[in-house]
Amino acid sequence: MRKLLLSLMFLTSGYAQEIYATFTVEAKQSANLAFTSSGIVDKVYVDVGSVVKKDETIAKLDNEDMKAFLTIATTTLKYAKKAYDRQLSVKNLVDASKLDSFASAYEGAKAQVAYQKALLDKTMLKAPFEGVIYEKMVEVGDAVSGAMLRTILKIQTLSERKLVLSFDQKYWKEVKVGETFSYKVDGDETQYQGKITKLYPVANTANRKLIAEVEAKDFVVGLFGEGYINVSK
Repeated sequence: MRKLLLSLMFLTSGYAQEIYATFTVEAKQSANLAFTSSGIVDKVYVDVGSVVKKDETIAKLDNEDMKAFLTIATTTLKYAKKAYDRQLSVKNLVDASKLDSFASAYEGAKAQVAYQKALLDKTMLKAPFEGVIYEKMVEVGDAVSGAMLRTILKIQTLSERKLVLSFDQKYWKEVKVGETFSYKVDGDETQYQGKITKLYPVANTANRKLIAEVEAKDFVVGLFGEGYINVSK
């Protein structure tokens, strides 16, 4: 009945052809987050429903040992630079190979500081984009392993959505990017419109359907809907 009502609603729209399609609502962007370092979870700063900004720290491992190693490396770098600078000031009086050894020690110390900073950064999990946490599978005290990655948080865009359309493959020549999609979301009688932004380059061999995407906003992820792709004359 609903499909019949939709069909009648679009009969007078003036388009050359109207192709029936169903869709599900998905987040425009989503990610499964995991630590790539091993350790014990020390802090979890978010919960389900938390809105976070890009690069915001949302969880961290106990990293006091990493901080200590970085302090040692930084101190080593400080004195390696001093020694190298002293040799540079009298380079005309010292053997070139000796100067090279001090330069090598200095460059090695710089590399070690960069390495320890990288290890420390891996103990802090940051949001890859602005969004909302929609699933949490971690608590303070949990052990994680960088060798066996385990998703601990899931994030999705806050309001940006995409409608993933499914329509009969026989229309593969007619439907183009930029065509208008008129639709309703299940449980909402409002009529919406959007533009097709992407066409998948392969048909589903199981159900003989083609897939397209339409950008949308604010719908709950997972909702279902249907409508018509309005093919231009």
